[in-house]
Amino acid sequence: VQLQASGGGLVQTGGSLRLSCTVSGRTSSGRTVAWFRQAPGKEREFVAAIFRFSNTYYADSVKGRFTVSRDNAKTTFWLQMNSLKPEDTALYYCAASDRLILSSIYRSAHYNYWGQGTLVTVSS
Repeated sequence: VQLQASGGGLVQTGGSLRLSCTVSGRTSSGRTVAWFRQAPGKEREFVAAIFRFSNTYYADSVKGRFTVSRDNAKTTFWLQMNSLKPEDTALYYCAASDRLILSSIYRSAHYNYWGQGTLVTVSS
């Protein structure tokens, strides 16, 4: 299974971006798909996830501003980011997991497939 993230870029405070993650290979995998981010000098942190193909979960810092979604064919999932803030600046990673352990979806270790990062920079 390969994941390919895209859609990052430079945007002003208050702007929007839509990140995409394309899943290829065994697309039946990915019972949980998620976005994580890592800012310079900080640890990777959970952003959002879709669990069991339809239940969505968000970090408190992005709730109400970001929306995670996926297509019915399960080959692509997105992160719509609105009302962006400078503190959203980070390298964003998409991830997928065959596991179904709800309590651990917030942890990097839950995911066995990762895409490369796509950089999001929010200017003030």
